Amino acid sequence: MLNLENLRKQAKQILRWHREGYFPVAAQIRGSLPRFAGLSDREVLEAEFRLKDAQELVARQAGFESWQALKENRSAMNETLAPSAQRATITMAEPQLFVTDIAAAIEHYQKLGMTVAFAYGEPPFYAQVCRDNARLNLRAVDRPVFEPGRREGETLLAASLVVDDVKRLFLEFQSAGVEFHQSLKKEPWGARTFIVQDPDGNLVLFAGS
Repeated sequence: MLNLENLRKQAKQILRWHREGYFPVAAQIRGSLPRFAGLSDREVLEAEFRLKDAQELVARQAGFESWQALKENRSAMNETLAPSAQRATITMAEPQLFVTDIAAAIEHYQKLGMTVAFAYGEPPFYAQVCRDNARLNLRAVDRPVFEPGRREGETLLAASLVVDDVKRLFLEFQSAGVEFHQSLKKEPWGARTFIVQDPDGNLVLFAGS
């Protein structure tokens, strides 16, 4: 259930980040507000950005065309729900993967059809790749998180991504020459899944019905 007060606070936080020049918020703004599409992180942060823009961003992330549409929908729901039924809504999750070479990791995830939302540092030490509504954060570390050679049958997932057509995505990756840690299969509970391993051993599962 949408909590309007929490969403207002979220919009104010986004506005504050923009004013402080916090680079990761530039990717959110560019990805949610069409008028900022095509701008670099620096251009987004230097552009005029007001509270109403931040509210529109929050509304779009919640599935509404505008802040007004969000408020009207929220008001309609409030007529039938008691205050105790209201709760905060988690609008997004961004798994963080630890990698020893961000450039190599980016190249790998681009092979999966992902694009670079941002990359910081020279050489990069932090980056984000995304595709559709999925976002993965890449953080550079000095040594591999996973020891070479997993025990047979051991599958420690770093992230799970839900797909509307998992077979189509599997065939896309197959055509692109992606190597699979686990090929497409049907699980006992009915889902169809496959797993891809990145250069640092992070296992990313793709699942769908």
